[in-house]
Amino acid sequence: MFFLAAEGGETTHNPIIPVWQEIVVGLVAFGVLCFVLMKFVFPRMEQTFQARVDAIEGGIKRAEAAQAEANQLLEQYRAQLAEARTDAARIRDDARADAEGIRQDILAKAREESDRVIAAGKEQLQAERATIVRELRTEMGTIAVDLASKIVGESLADEARRKGTVDRFLNGLESTGAR
Repeated sequence: MFFLAAEGGETTHNPIIPVWQEIVVGLVAFGVLCFVLMKFVFPRMEQTFQARVDAIEGGIKRAEAAQAEANQLLEQYRAQLAEARTDAARIRDDARADAEGIRQDILAKAREESDRVIAAGKEQLQAERATIVRELRTEMGTIAVDLASKIVGESLADEARRKGTVDRFLNGLESTGAR
């Protein structure tokens, strides 16, 4: 345009300004490319993008739901643990009370048994004492009668006399021992 070729009258084309046919082909190609991108690629990209957003948001919602459920389970666990501790404390207190009651029962039975054994021992001692006193009286009476017979020189063979003599002797001993 501005430059004309010196030879042959042909015009040479300026390399900076494109040829109008190339501009038309470029525009048509650009239009087709834009149409294909807008009709097929952009909707697919939007779907993929939306699916990804939904997946991320859904994951966040699921994570929040799982966190809420975990917190709820933790609270239930803590409540159950507190209840179990309360039950354990109550059972322990009941067991202590039962043990104390059993201990008191055993002590009472032991005291009763001890008192019974002591009473039986005292009765046995009293019975043995009475038996020993009776045996000693009889033996002392016999010895006293034999001694008195030797001293007096007469026989105290008569049972009634002998018993009377022995009783008088023992009564005299008892009255002397009581003083």
